[in-house]
Amino acid sequence: MSDPLTSWHEEKQSAWLYRVVADCERGTPREALFNELAQAAEAQAAIWQTLVSQNGGTLPHAFRPELRARVVAWLVRRFTPRAMRSVLAAMKVRGMVLYTHAAPHPMPLHREDIGKRHQSGAAGNALRAGVFGVNDGLVSNAALIYGVAGAAQDASVIVLTGVAGLLAGAFSMASGEYVSVRAQREMFEYQIGLERDELEQYPDEEAAELALIYAAKGMDPAEARKLADTLMQDPERALDTLAREELGLDPAELASPWVAALSSFAAFTAGAALPLAPFLLGAGHALPVSIGLTALGLFAVGASMSLFTGRRALFSGLRMLAIGGAAGLATYGIGAWLGVTLG
Repeated sequence: MSDPLTSWHEEKQSAWLYRVVADCERGTPREALFNELAQAAEAQAAIWQTLVSQNGGTLPHAFRPELRARVVAWLVRRFTPRAMRSVLAAMKVRGMVLYTHAAPHPMPLHREDIGKRHQSGAAGNALRAGVFGVNDGLVSNAALIYGVAGAAQDASVIVLTGVAGLLAGAFSMASGEYVSVRAQREMFEYQIGLERDELEQYPDEEAAELALIYAAKGMDPAEARKLADTLMQDPERALDTLAREELGLDPAELASPWVAALSSFAAFTAGAALPLAPFLLGAGHALPVSIGLTALGLFAVGASMSLFTGRRALFSGLRMLAIGGAAGLATYGIGAWLGVTLG
């Protein structure tokens, strides 16, 4: 269980930020929602205040938001709550799910319906990440190799450059993906821990907050409260629902940091190896063969992207070929110019 004094401060800070968001939403239906959430957070802070007193602790004479909260408030006023929704969610401000969809998603009618709309997202996200990882490796290493090939025809120099580019890019992608996913998971674990404590301390207040979220998304208030009360009967399902609907967090999107890092490393390496392979294998006319393989790879990656864009595969493939080809041609030309100038 978390420290009552820390939880009191968290709730008071959430209430303060709710009022900041409500002020930014003045004149819209969201203003009333966030003001109600602020009142609910104040009520929950009062519960933690009682626990602090029972444990013999003392509270500050006046609540003062921490520097991070004041910075977030400034950003929210400057860039709007919608633009800062992920930052607000990390600060334990609920209701951010209202900003993540252009239109309210269908309301669940039974407990079994909760979370179904999220269950198919993880595989699609992994596939998308893999395609873009291959694309990054292919374009960046091809441009690097052709830039060096334009400046020097020595195959050993090209191979050394290509291997260095492959390893540097793959390790950079892997480390960046690890840090990103690790940070996302830590935020989720912290937020879910707070929600678990709050469910144990005041389930009725949590149900009321969840009902407010559903009502703000178009559900009849009475039905919203009934559904929220039903969900609270199953603590684990209630916890999952609160994470999705109050905090806007989707557990299905949180992969293992190591799996994400290794997948990113493998995808980038696969793409970066394609233009390098003819030089590594010592193929005759390595440069034209490399260009041909890269062109095929670019078209294949572009066609694969049509799975996510909805555009025709031929159009997407040709567009990617044109973009990657332009990058390779530009770097080759710059390399040739530098080779003459510096040589």
